[in-house]
Amino acid sequence: MTVPEKGIPDMTRFHLNRHPQFAKPRGPVVEVIMDGVGYAPASAGNAVAAAYTPFLDWLLETVPWALIKAHGPAVGLPSDKDMGNSEVGHNALGAGRVFDQGAKLVSRAIESGRLFEGNVWRQLVERVAGGRGTLHFIGLLSDGNVHSHIDHLLAMLQRASDEGVHRVRVHILLDGRDVGERSALQYVEQLEKKLSEINGLHDRDYRVASGGGRMVVTMDRYEADWRIVERGWQAHVHGRAERTFDSAAEAIRTFYDEDPRVIDQFLPPFVIVDEAGRPVGPISDGDSVIFFNFRGDRAIEITRAFEDDEFPHFDRGRRPDVMYAGMMEYDGDLHIPRNYLVAPPEIERTMSEYLVHMGIRQFAIAETQKFGHVTYFWNGNRSGKFSEDLETYVEIPSDRVPFQERPWMKASEVADELLDAIRSGSYDFLRVNFANGDMVGHTGDFRAALMAVEAVDLNLSRIRRAVEETGGVLVVTADHGNADEMFMLDKQGNPLTSEEGAPKPKTSHTLSPVIYAVYDPAGIFSVDSSVKDGGLGNNAATILEILGFEPPEDYLPSLLARP
Repeated sequence: MTVPEKGIPDMTRFHLNRHPQFAKPRGPVVEVIMDGVGYAPASAGNAVAAAYTPFLDWLLETVPWALIKAHGPAVGLPSDKDMGNSEVGHNALGAGRVFDQGAKLVSRAIESGRLFEGNVWRQLVERVAGGRGTLHFIGLLSDGNVHSHIDHLLAMLQRASDEGVHRVRVHILLDGRDVGERSALQYVEQLEKKLSEINGLHDRDYRVASGGGRMVVTMDRYEADWRIVERGWQAHVHGRAERTFDSAAEAIRTFYDEDPRVIDQFLPPFVIVDEAGRPVGPISDGDSVIFFNFRGDRAIEITRAFEDDEFPHFDRGRRPDVMYAGMMEYDGDLHIPRNYLVAPPEIERTMSEYLVHMGIRQFAIAETQKFGHVTYFWNGNRSGKFSEDLETYVEIPSDRVPFQERPWMKASEVADELLDAIRSGSYDFLRVNFANGDMVGHTGDFRAALMAVEAVDLNLSRIRRAVEETGGVLVVTADHGNADEMFMLDKQGNPLTSEEGAPKPKTSHTLSPVIYAVYDPAGIFSVDSSVKDGGLGNNAATILEILGFEPPEDYLPSLLARP
């Protein structure tokens, strides 16, 4: 084997052989990811099946297609009970292989004790052990296993007590999105039970200090609305909120009583106070802070609020001198955060990196809510581009309005830019994410979800025409389900209803498979519709073959039918 000279990259590592059967089409290859558009039989609450979708109807009636998995082990999650999400989905789409993802990595690190043996955990604990300071935990309190898992928090609380941490405060973000929409109390009860056990057996001072719904407090992403982070900063750090309570359970029940329609993800910020009305857990100099979400997108902004010296996004007021750590490294290139407990999967040799080395011109576009997915996550948790010359990334700013009020979102603006790029002749491979099915699906509004799916379908018709005009190939898939199941269903598939008789909305992702279809007007490329065990990880090899390359040997196989 020839070893490259020092300082000279090994280009053979990224060389792809020309495919013996397939040649690159005359026009561009365009891949559409319909975010949150799963495939399921028509039923009550299936907004995808109920929507007016002439393009998708035509596609599935005309072109061979397959159903592929987008959840569980197929995307690196622990079991088939684990819903997929946009982050692991785009990792798999771009990587061509499946890597163990956040939940698995963290669970194994805790079970093996590796997390607690690491330098970061040791420093966090030593800083506050023996009553010298407070250890704070901030994160999403649920077992949704998408951003976090309550079991991880409970295990760390127990270990902290075992290692002599006298005082702990927990700042809880309420879910209602990856779990039941009004399930917060069951998780608060679990947490309070553990805190009581620790306090009773070890003479500790462990309490909940603040909280709020995840879409209102702390967990913004892609800098869509820094006010969300500011609310969290004020509640967690300064102990300030418009509403104060004696306990988290009291806060949640009060909000439920005041607005019977409000769901957990939209509950306002609250602070827990003592008998004198003082907040029980503001964050002070000398404390340690752990953000226990393992998923990165909604963890980066609050992390920057703790770590960035220059911070123009809101007035932080007093910035405490703390040791801050994330559960994982949320951005490997920007090294956010500086300290983390569990290393993320190292995803290298992604499809995009291979294509850059082979001179393939690429274009990626989405609106703000999903821009990071077609760039950062697609590229294996890597910020920036592999090549400034060969890659173009376009972000269309999302509207700052509730998604159910404008379910078409920025689909047409995204499509406008994409169509110009297709017709320009400047790109060989273009990828686009339409965010509507996921973001509107999360609102639980069935009628809005119908319009969201219809908006995507309308723009797919426009993209089809551009692909036909340019002699290209169109690939249509999704990253996970959501809009395909907008109601909570019983075992017979009937909607669960509220006391008023209305269907109970479902706001989380689903376990549905997604379609994978290749439309080639020239009739050369098509999907092997007999595929039974395909998943999102098979996408990269499929795209490489359409572009005329043999995929790397360790990539999952292509979904194309053989000539």
